[in-house]
Amino acid sequence: MENLERNSRMTKQGVVVKAGTMDKTIVVAVVSNSKHPLYKKVVKKTKKFKVHDENNECGVGDTVEIMETRPLSKDKYYRLLRIVEKAK
Repeated sequence: MENLERNSRMTKQGVVVKAGTMDKTIVVAVVSNSKHPLYKKVVKKTKKFKVHDENNECGVGDTVEIMETRPLSKDKYYRLLRIVEKAK
């Protein structure tokens, strides 16, 4: 049997803004910078994602890396890849 590689999945890095209220779920805020098309000013956009955290190991303020996955619930399409830095 051939060793087939998985398709590369989108990864993002963000900060945990909500943890503990939902079981095995955290909310991660991902910040992206983009240039305004007309005024050329850099605009900061924040998008929140619900992320599957199997072991409930994240806390508020942790910097995490998340990966796109199949739909796990109505609005959960990402899973926790690793914790980059724990909150102090």
